[in-house]
Amino acid sequence: EDFMSKPVRGHDVRAWVNVIHGCNEHCSYCVVPATRGMEQSRSMEAVLKECLDLAAAGYKEVTLLGQNIDAWGRDFVPKRTFAQLLEFLDANIPTNMRIRYVTSHPRYFSDRVIDAVADLDKVCECFHVPFQAGDDKVLRRMRRGYTFDSYLRIIKKIRAKAPDSAICGDVIVAFPGESEEAFQKTLQIMEEVKFDNLNTFAYSPRPNTEAALWDDQIPEDVKADRLQRVQDLAAKHGLERSERYLGRTVEVLVEDANPRNPKQQVMGRTRQGRQVYFDGCLDDLRGTFVDVEITEARTWSLTGKLA
Repeated sequence: EDFMSKPVRGHDVRAWVNVIHGCNEHCSYCVVPATRGMEQSRSMEAVLKECLDLAAAGYKEVTLLGQNIDAWGRDFVPKRTFAQLLEFLDANIPTNMRIRYVTSHPRYFSDRVIDAVADLDKVCECFHVPFQAGDDKVLRRMRRGYTFDSYLRIIKKIRAKAPDSAICGDVIVAFPGESEEAFQKTLQIMEEVKFDNLNTFAYSPRPNTEAALWDDQIPEDVKADRLQRVQDLAAKHGLERSERYLGRTVEVLVEDANPRNPKQQVMGRTRQGRQVYFDGCLDDLRGTFVDVEITEARTWSLTGKLA
């Protein structure tokens, strides 16, 4: 049953765990369905066993991985939901272990997942919900299956149920046929949400994809300009979201030394995924959960001191 190859860990505190392989979506810019095949979910028991093996080996955080993780379980008979998987893992993994996950698709995003993130102790308060574009016509041509308004309804539900959560996303600028007016809708959705972190991309044609063949490709200079504008706005919002931590004491899982000051400082992450740097000995603190008072906020990271 467990067809997944074991991933290379690359770290001794946190690990990736595949829960669903492939993708049944056919976004017009994406090569994944052609290269990775149809969706195949791993069983709850197989995912749990891998998480328990990781816990026994000393890992303290797992990130559940799927191209469209909200589709987990819909290929089972009877069908199951991703929220059920989160509930099952939360009930059965050790107390001192965190759960994260990526990536959600707005078309399939479930209120039960919001409830799980808000209510389950081991599931971190972080949502990665790519929006890709703000304009409805562009979203239709991307074949994404949602609109500007339906995406914002998801965000409003998250803010209402789990107000301290981080919200992260992905965006593609200069998709074929995107006008300046359509691009402004992308900036508008960014202003509405204020993402904690945003992965930004300029569209580039992929082989064997529909959009690569369209004749309304955007010039490279326009791509570069739009990409710079979204990156500037994302950085502004990133700093705003970091500043909300100032003066707060937060739980940090220590992962590594600060590469810029490895002898004196360590680095870890909050439950919402923000990197935090503070004075400490890595040999003593690696893999431990500590309380850190935040004293400085930067665009994508924080500095603090042990509380």
